[in-house]
Amino acid sequence: MTEPNSLKSVLDQLAEAEASRAEPHLSGRQRRARTVARLAAVQALYQMELAGEGVETVISEFSNHRFDGDIEGEMLAEADEDWFADLVRGVVGDQKAIDAAVTKRLASNWKLERLDATLRALLRSGAWELAHKPEAPREVVLNEYVELAKAFFDDSEAKFVNAALDGVARDVRPHR
Repeated sequence: MTEPNSLKSVLDQLAEAEASRAEPHLSGRQRRARTVARLAAVQALYQMELAGEGVETVISEFSNHRFDGDIEGEMLAEADEDWFADLVRGVVGDQKAIDAAVTKRLASNWKLERLDATLRALLRSGAWELAHKPEAPREVVLNEYVELAKAFFDDSEAKFVNAALDGVARDVRPHR
């Protein structure tokens, strides 16, 4: 894992990548709000794993303090809070199945527990979204989580996220 980028640089990187994605049913502002929600969901899942906090506590913290607050000089007020809450609750509520779907796509000698906590959060969130949010185009979901991986890791981890989530997508969205 490389040294984490600042929140501003992560959001700038995601905004740049957003320009190449097409979700015709969403405005640019709505796409950005979803991007921020995905980033926040990864952060929340990471925080829950490390601090052992419950799902509703973390969702409430983000809703009450982070989305309308200043984090590293960046406002997260534009997050799609419903999307964020769905992601976090969904991953936690369906974690056994999500972990099985991700583990199926890891090399045979790899265990999910061996991965970095941020990488686990990225894979879990992306896998849940692919399985449970069919309105989000597969390509958009893959691109978003690969870009998030690039914000925190080197290219090799981003390629790993792409391969794992692409495999999960083929499993959970076989006819799309």
